[in-house]
Amino acid sequence: MVYFIGAGPGAADLITVRGQKLLEEADVIIYAGSLVNPELLKAAGKDCLIYDSASMTLEEVLKVMDENRDRKVVRLHTGDPCIYGAIREQMDQLDEMGIKYESVPGVSSFIGAAAALNAEFTLPDVSQTVILTRMAGRTPVPEKEEITKLATHGASMVVFLTSTMLAELTDRLIEGGYGPDSPAAIVYKATWPDQKVIRTKVRDIASAAEAEGINKMALIMVGGFLGNEYDRSKLYDPAFTHQFREASK
Repeated sequence: MVYFIGAGPGAADLITVRGQKLLEEADVIIYAGSLVNPELLKAAGKDCLIYDSASMTLEEVLKVMDENRDRKVVRLHTGDPCIYGAIREQMDQLDEMGIKYESVPGVSSFIGAAAALNAEFTLPDVSQTVILTRMAGRTPVPEKEEITKLATHGASMVVFLTSTMLAELTDRLIEGGYGPDSPAAIVYKATWPDQKVIRTKVRDIASAAEAEGINKMALIMVGGFLGNEYDRSKLYDPAFTHQFREASK
C-alpha cells in the first residue's frame, strides 16, 4: 500500500494526526527532500528505509514502490499533494502496476501563508474567489491561464513557483488590472523557523524580495483581501436571518 501524504507547509507539527501516524508505521518513506522539513523524518522507525526523491526520476520512485509493494510505503509531499504535487502520474502508474494507494491531505503552503499574515482570502464585498496559479517558466501553463488574463478578475491571488520572475510578474499583474498600489505580500518559507513575511504593493514586489534576498520558496499574494476595507459578514449580522437564527427586531 502506498500512502500519498501532505507534509504540511513546513512546521513539523502541522502534519495531520493521520499523516503522523502513518509516518511512524511506515516501512519505506519517499520524501521530497528539497521541500519537506527533515524534522518530520524523526517519526520514522529505526528500520524504515528512507529515500530522498529530490534527485530521483518518476521511474526510480516507482521502482522503489514496486520493490516494496507488500510493505507500507509513504510518499511524503510538501503542503497538500493535490497542488503541484505531480501525484496523478504516479497514481496512474500504480494503477497499471496493480498497487493500491490512498491520499492523506495536508495543510497547503498557501494556507500557512495566510496564517502568517493573519489574513482571510474571502472578505465580503472584496473577494469571494481565490486563484492559485504560477507563471509560465521552463514548464508552460495553458494559454488561457496566463497571469494577465487571471488578473482581470481582481480576485485574491496566490502565485506559486515564481520567485525568480517577480519583475515580469508585476508587469503582468498590472497589465491585467491590479493597480500598482494594490496590496501584496511575500511569504518566504511559511511556518518554517526562518519564515519571512513582507507586506508591500504590487509595483514593489520584485524590489521588496530583492531587498530580503528572496529568490525561492516564496508565495506571492495579491489582492484587496490584504487591505483594510471590507463589509461585515452577514453570517453574524443580528439583522440577518438564516437557517439557525432569526434576525433581531
